Amino acid sequence: MPLFGKSKPKAAKRSTSTTSAAAGATTEPTPQPPVPSNGTNMMASTHSGGSGGTRNSGDNNVVFRVNVPENVSPGEEFSVYAGNRIVRVRCPPDSRPGQSLQITVPAERGGSGPGGSNGPPPPDSPNVTRINDPSAAPGQSPYMVAIPDGMRGGQQFPVSINGQQLMVTCPPNIRPGMSVRIVPPAPPQQGNGGADAPAPRRAPAPRRDASTQMFEVVVPKGVQSGAPFALLAGGQRVLVTCPPNATQGQKIRFELPIALLQKKTGQASKMADIKLAYDKDGWTRTIRVTDMKFQWVRMDDKGDVELNKRFHAEKSAYVRKIDFMPGEDIRIRSGKLSLVPASEAVVDSKIMGPDGREIVGYNDLASAQVQNFDDKAEWFFTTCAKLCVEWNEGHMRMNVRRDYLLSDSIDAVMSLSRKDLRKVWRFEFIGEIGIDAGGLAREWFQLVTTEIFDPFMGLWQSSAVNQMCMQINPASEISCPEDHLLYFRFLGRVMGKALFDRQLVSGHMIQHIYKHMLGWPCTFKDLETIDEEYYNNLKQLETISKKGEDISMMCLDFTVTEESLGQMETVELLPNGADVEVDNDNFPEYMEACLKYRMLGRVKPQLNELLLGFYDVIPEPLLTVFDFQELELLMCGLPNIEVEDWKRHTEYSGEYEQTAGDHPACTWFWEVVSEFDHEMQARLLQFVTGTSGVPARGFGVLQGNDGNIRKFTIHGIEVGFCLYPRAHTCFNRLDLPLYTSKAELEERLRLAVTMVATGFDLE
Repeated sequence: MPLFGKSKPKAAKRSTSTTSAAAGATTEPTPQPPVPSNGTNMMASTHSGGSGGTRNSGDNNVVFRVNVPENVSPGEEFSVYAGNRIVRVRCPPDSRPGQSLQITVPAERGGSGPGGSNGPPPPDSPNVTRINDPSAAPGQSPYMVAIPDGMRGGQQFPVSINGQQLMVTCPPNIRPGMSVRIVPPAPPQQGNGGADAPAPRRAPAPRRDASTQMFEVVVPKGVQSGAPFALLAGGQRVLVTCPPNATQGQKIRFELPIALLQKKTGQASKMADIKLAYDKDGWTRTIRVTDMKFQWVRMDDKGDVELNKRFHAEKSAYVRKIDFMPGEDIRIRSGKLSLVPASEAVVDSKIMGPDGREIVGYNDLASAQVQNFDDKAEWFFTTCAKLCVEWNEGHMRMNVRRDYLLSDSIDAVMSLSRKDLRKVWRFEFIGEIGIDAGGLAREWFQLVTTEIFDPFMGLWQSSAVNQMCMQINPASEISCPEDHLLYFRFLGRVMGKALFDRQLVSGHMIQHIYKHMLGWPCTFKDLETIDEEYYNNLKQLETISKKGEDISMMCLDFTVTEESLGQMETVELLPNGADVEVDNDNFPEYMEACLKYRMLGRVKPQLNELLLGFYDVIPEPLLTVFDFQELELLMCGLPNIEVEDWKRHTEYSGEYEQTAGDHPACTWFWEVVSEFDHEMQARLLQFVTGTSGVPARGFGVLQGNDGNIRKFTIHGIEVGFCLYPRAHTCFNRLDLPLYTSKAELEERLRLAVTMVATGFDLE
């Protein structure tokens, strides 16, 4: 059965993966369009066999160029059109799907053209119906094609449309009897060179990446040219910008990597479904199809992109932005740190290696993001190994004195270039006998980070909300007046190098710093993890404002008062803030200014240096596969959690107070926790206490935000009041509904613990 050259498929609403070959041996992959956001009108890929037939002079043979179809192995046969005939072709041993082959077939008897026939064109196949579409371009009328019996996804079948013999690829989710929409190529034009003139060759289709699929969508109502809108494409939310020449109701097309559309399975699939269900209530990272960069968006209650620019306590979020600049020393970059609305924050989706070649592309990041934590971590470390400078290109020997560990280490690390930071380091403690086979490096990272996180250094201090977490000391300059910023740049490099080399650091940081490292949105709710009292005071003012009471009676202005070593200092939240009175009209801007100051402004110079040092080693796009909980586990390691100690030092309240933990739901809870792996146990601890750190003396000395002992507490509530478990990190309490089965408890607990990093409210 013969073959006819592949035609360029009309970009369709869904098609299986196809490949087309250019002339000669050069392969040219062609992507396949998937289901659009509205899930209608799938379109099968079409290809018309070889790229025109040419009669060989002196004989009665015709030469065609054909492509090896998908799923065909060397030695297997496949059917193609050659002229008006179907021929069988055996795939050569050294060929693979997508490659171009040249075949020679006898000319059809009685014919004089390249296909061997001058007869009338064949009629349309009985399973083909033309669609009357006034908007279709000339020569591009769509057709509906019924799938014949016996066809499965990925298989091809021939049809005749408008005088052309075409091969249609059956989409993977289509069954016999169902119909697909196709747009066949324009019929070839007849040449004027006589009967023996070869058929004119159509210009080759633009080369496209076979790892992408094309979507066709309709611009939603109310979207203007240049405005963004979000939609679901293959189960993935993407951000599309309406082209300048498009208006609402018109169709536009875009491509997405196939890796992005891979279906999640198991628990990951359940969580993805719930994330999509709650996208309207929170921020989500999307793909900007114009340049394939990551961007944050928030959906309104109608499912449209939230474009409100004014601050809203429940809706607004901000992401740190770093503008890198050359430093005075060529080995050390400088940068400018700021907070921008989350919708304006973008991250690249590719990473270049030392030789200038692309090491990580968007497809790699998209594939890694759907993996579990262990697989993500392994992928991350494998990628870091690719970025590492080869041993024969140079390596670093770090010689330090134990008695002067910190000063010697700072001198050594800060003398290195960014390339040196990615070389292999070998450590030696001067005056000590020992060969660094990994143990000295591990000891160095632990000793250095323990010393620099020590509150007595004055650079860091225990969080007011969680005594297990460290936060930057706003008055660090007083402790180290000459070089406090140098310490933060040094620490950033050390943390980056530790992560790069699979080492651990000793300090657990407050939650929003991990968000800054990842470029995750910070919301007004995050203020509670920094200063609960300050957060509650602002919430009370918000309540007063919503009631319509006059806030100006509070005599507030755009300033805050800071205490440092017993001295009170007034800080303006905006230029001339002392002269701006807070009233009901500008109260949202006052809340926004307070949030920005506490999230960044208060420690901006220190955080700027910390992040610059960290990114001297770790490329920012590489971190997009993790959430802030996973980053803490990656940097600090999984804690050694003794479940029996945890259970022994747990208190019960609410509906469980009377039974003192003998309620079936409590029994199931501890059974589930015992069955959790180390990662899930650590995530549960993060969920309830705000950190994965365990006190050195065990759960019996777990502290709350006031520094006093606040034991882990399970608080019983009715299921009707709250469907999912929820946490109060300020006093280490878990609200656990009275579930009626262990299976229900485990499912809801897993989802709540894992989903906390997304920022979605499961209530």
